[in-house]
Amino acid sequence: MVISGCTSAKKQDTDGSKNELVLAVGSEPEAGFDPTTGWGRYGAPLFQSTLLKRDHDLKIVNDLATGYEVSNDRTVWTVKLRKDAKFSDGKPVTSADVEFTFNTAAKNGSVIDLTNMKSAEAVDENTITFALKEPQSTFLSILTTLGIVPKHAYGKDYAQKPVGSGPFKLIQWDRGQQVIVEANPEYYGKKPYFKKLTLLFLSEDAAFAAAKAGKVDISYIPTAFSKQAVNGMRLESLKTVDNRGIVFPYISSGQKTKEGYPIGNDVTSDIFVRKAINAAVDRKALVKGVLDGYGTPAYSSSDGLPWWNPKTTAEDANLELGKKILADGGWKDNDGDGIVEKGTLRGQFNLIYPAGDLTRQSLALAVSDMIKPLGIKMNVEGKSWDDIKTMMHSNAVMFGWGSHDPLEMYNLYSTKYRGVDYYNPGYYGNPKVDEWMEKALKSGSEEEALDYWKKAQWDGDTGFSALGDAPWAWLVNIDHLYLVKNNLDIGKQPIHPHGHGWPVTDNIEEWKWK
Repeated sequence: MVISGCTSAKKQDTDGSKNELVLAVGSEPEAGFDPTTGWGRYGAPLFQSTLLKRDHDLKIVNDLATGYEVSNDRTVWTVKLRKDAKFSDGKPVTSADVEFTFNTAAKNGSVIDLTNMKSAEAVDENTITFALKEPQSTFLSILTTLGIVPKHAYGKDYAQKPVGSGPFKLIQWDRGQQVIVEANPEYYGKKPYFKKLTLLFLSEDAAFAAAKAGKVDISYIPTAFSKQAVNGMRLESLKTVDNRGIVFPYISSGQKTKEGYPIGNDVTSDIFVRKAINAAVDRKALVKGVLDGYGTPAYSSSDGLPWWNPKTTAEDANLELGKKILADGGWKDNDGDGIVEKGTLRGQFNLIYPAGDLTRQSLALAVSDMIKPLGIKMNVEGKSWDDIKTMMHSNAVMFGWGSHDPLEMYNLYSTKYRGVDYYNPGYYGNPKVDEWMEKALKSGSEEEALDYWKKAQWDGDTGFSALGDAPWAWLVNIDHLYLVKNNLDIGKQPIHPHGHGWPVTDNIEEWKWK
């Protein structure tokens, strides 16, 4: 599988004079490279460019756009385009292409959520307007993630043969093995130092083996390999909001989804149980023990991002506090079997995780041990995603999230998203939280929305963080680990979103030999 890419890798050296790289930084995107169906959602789309983008500090800056305005009622966004942008086939990028891209993505109904967009319309060659059904400050994030596709070159095979205005253009895709890309000579931005990239699709194990064999210039690796030194390479540990946490069924049992799957759990619907677990979990110990130190304690889905409320770093690793919370809630071990009861209810429930995911399994087992002294028994079980879909509304689940878009926070906690896809599987709902988040969405700008997002987490009285309703027990943010050739500079990396791999290429134009 690695023969083709590794052969080319052998030909190059890292003496600073070569202008091509071999990378093993992610799995193959099965659906291909079409932004209108989700490509580039996490990390830059590489072949395409976006209207706006986030810089190292996650601030919004122009890309294809030269600026934008929002109407007084906040439902019409007008974006001006630069006039010198071209696709890799030499054709200019116009507002007709932007109109086509957004309307195609809306029609596809993919992970790009454009349900609030009424229309995208080209006003003139370099001006586009977006009409929204209602104000949405997070529409800005969509402008930073949806790569623009060419109307004239878009067809059924676009995902396999993308044409775009990004820094690189695709030359060859060998399914299951690699893609080879070259610098796009038409790119309007900073010209990449490296003129050719070969991206190998290797598992983390195989990528590590390729690094040890000197076949790649950069390789993503799991924590388990972090202590093994590799000649000529250094370990880069990059901070992320790629988190793991436990979502609890928030309501009592008794209801079913329209598909007939049970909703609710009588133990985890008790706020004293959820708060006691949040207090007892030792997050630093999880980072040290499960992640070998390559991570940080997590208290939300967006730690460190501008919309995160740092006041929500509630006390943890406090068993005595957890016991007191349970006792205050009426939970007591009446029969001396080590498990607390409340009336006829025993303090036990299931925690499920995707089978085969060793990190989630290790976290689940460790948390189960940590809360045992509370008198709460958590049965840990690995299941397939097909099974998890049927069980996630009535059992606790180990999930992972992490996005540069605050809309993810809305989707995880809004009453509107109860039971929608994998969002809010525990059926959490709090009218005050909904009110704060609606205000955030209807704000005039991302900056204006920040205070409302923070209040939704904790406003001094209520919120969805562990200080408030505690519908989740967030555990850790996982550092993304890469082995990098000693003399390769991968620039200043922003906080990575969910997904170990492709996000490292977000600033590929900045990479160079030292």
